[in-house]
Amino acid sequence: MREKLVESGYAAGWATLKLLPEPVVRVLGDQLADATWRRQGKGVRQLEANLARVRPGSSAAELRALSRAGMRSYLRYWMESFRLPVWSDRKISDRIQVDGIEYLTTALAEGRGAVIALPHMANWDLAGAWVVRHLGISFTTVAERLKPESLFDRFVAYREGLGMEVLALTGSGGSVFGTLARRLREGRMVCLVGDRDLSDAGLPVRFFGETTKMPAGPAVLAQRTGAALLPVTLWYDGPVMRATIHPPIEPGEGADRGAVTREMTQRLADVWAEGIARHPQDWHMLQRFWLADLPAARSASASAANPQPSTRG
Repeated sequence: MREKLVESGYAAGWATLKLLPEPVVRVLGDQLADATWRRQGKGVRQLEANLARVRPGSSAAELRALSRAGMRSYLRYWMESFRLPVWSDRKISDRIQVDGIEYLTTALAEGRGAVIALPHMANWDLAGAWVVRHLGISFTTVAERLKPESLFDRFVAYREGLGMEVLALTGSGGSVFGTLARRLREGRMVCLVGDRDLSDAGLPVRFFGETTKMPAGPAVLAQRTGAALLPVTLWYDGPVMRATIHPPIEPGEGADRGAVTREMTQRLADVWAEGIARHPQDWHMLQRFWLADLPAARSASASAANPQPSTRG
């Protein structure tokens, strides 16, 4: 029942919000964001805990104000996404400003291919639509399967409608990594959101002074195909969204591929941390992010602080 309600909510958003005047949608988004923020649910509390790492030393009032701005930014992302399918090319172009585009166009002109790696900031769907419609560059991305399956299908159709090739992360019957590598060897572009992977496959990185995990995929793809690895940061600036494509992260010297992958991933994290520090309200991280926040880590910490007496003689 919950899955059906969620899917119905998204369906209503895509069907209804694109028909409303933009000022109405903007006010509605802020009202929904504020109502969610006031309820102090799990996601809002986690957002504030994450922002406390980004802005250490902030007072409780400052963190509350920042989390409110963060929820408004997050709801703005959703409101824009529901309306993007009916935006004209001109409107998309007017809503985004991009710096560093030469790093992308140079890599593609050289036939290298490019791995665009982003954190969960602002609206990467808008950035992707701009790349397709303004630059005429198609690209491939990956989508994590959602439940219900009909909701996943809606997201795939939405992003394909914006001009993206979307690969399902699991359950597609083929090698996602292999397909991405082929696209890059063809001199094309791959776009990956890559600031969180708390699974066993994630690589440990230092982020705002603490350890978390991020996916190895962007760095591994760049190493194995010779593609340019380009970090991107995004943020809202009044009515427009701004994006910066940063200089490529090239593999360092060394025969140990694993060490090179870890070093490249850490450099990605460093670029993203700088962007998030400048625009923390546009980092939409409402989930546990640092390893210290995971239940197993807290349990281990509590056990170390309160050791039990030995039962062995």
